[in-house]
Amino acid sequence: MSTRAPLITPVLIGGCLVIMTGFAIRAAFGVFQIPIAEEFGWPRAEFSLAIALQNLFWGIGQPIFGAMAEKIGDRKAIIAGALLYAAGLLLSAGTTSATAMQLYEILVGFGIAGTGFGVILAVVGRAASDDNRSMALAIATAAGSAGQVIGAPIAEGLLSLMSWQAVFVIFACAIIAVLAILPIMKVQPMASKAELEESLGQILKRAAKDPSYGMIFLGFFSCGYQLAFITAHFPALVTEYCGPIRTGGVLAGLGIETTSALGAIAISLIGLFNIAGTLTAGWLGKRFPRKYLLAAIYTGRTIAAAAFILLPITPLSVLVFSAVMGALWLATVPLTSGLVAHLWGLRYMGTLYGIVFFSHQLGGFLGVWLGGRMYDIYGNYDLVWWVGVGVGAFSAIIHLPIRERPAAPRPAAA
Repeated sequence: MSTRAPLITPVLIGGCLVIMTGFAIRAAFGVFQIPIAEEFGWPRAEFSLAIALQNLFWGIGQPIFGAMAEKIGDRKAIIAGALLYAAGLLLSAGTTSATAMQLYEILVGFGIAGTGFGVILAVVGRAASDDNRSMALAIATAAGSAGQVIGAPIAEGLLSLMSWQAVFVIFACAIIAVLAILPIMKVQPMASKAELEESLGQILKRAAKDPSYGMIFLGFFSCGYQLAFITAHFPALVTEYCGPIRTGGVLAGLGIETTSALGAIAISLIGLFNIAGTLTAGWLGKRFPRKYLLAAIYTGRTIAAAAFILLPITPLSVLVFSAVMGALWLATVPLTSGLVAHLWGLRYMGTLYGIVFFSHQLGGFLGVWLGGRMYDIYGNYDLVWWVGVGVGAFSAIIHLPIRERPAAPRPAAA
């Protein structure tokens, strides 16, 4: 009598802890936007460029670390990523130069690549059974949201006690400490015989010629643009745009008395609602075509973003937008990574998803950098916000023609 494979495994637990720690740190960077700019008198674009480069090199590093994991082992790739992450944070803490900060954030970006979705989701995907894979990927993605829930408030709380430099040092220690979990993350390769016989070069050529892979690549751009812009700039946007918090109101009663605190809570609220949204996406991904689910998510984001900027920005609208956007936030990740695994198999999932994720992070780079640049030019975020609305609508449309049928591996040469 056969028994059903368990959903919760040591590999899934370990992967969740690594992603949660890395994402808690990454999600906190928007909280440092104003303190760092005020300390050094930098224009908003300077630290924005640092975060933008972090996002860009996260994307560049993702296929590199994916291929590294497939070549030398998952755990070695994660260790290398954690060391680069910590080094970038420590070097950033010791600099007073905007240029140096921007260069050090390149190391942080590579570090996030080695400890983030590209490597961890491939490990989790290989360790899960076919029935559990969609939900396992969703749980690992939701762990990133859990990190976002705690990251920004922890950073805000630590900033009230110490300098931002000291907070960076604490974050560096945290990402090194999480390596203690790696011994439980051991998984045997899971792939068909045809997948094992096919080389990385062969499958990359097949994917490059497949219009569906190109559509997935282009569609993921807007996800990165929107998420990175909001993570980096939304706390500052709320601080400067939002109407006053009513004295004696519910928010003040909860200890949220300033728009700065509301901005940090907004990022946390996005992460909280994203846990439910991501798990729901994983459940739906097993039952409905992923391309239609992705189109629906991008449509929802487009409507929510347009409504937020058109209506008066109040504490209530900030909370409502954060909840809605949170439910749609990383819901794209288990669907996109699951689609890649479904179409091209598990053997080179890390590399293939890493290439798609580069598009995500290219969007992230532009979203963060344009946010700072347009703010310095126009004194507001309106234009860059509307660009995000436009690219979201584009992604909703481009997912519709995707062919959601696995591409048969070519037979190995005799």
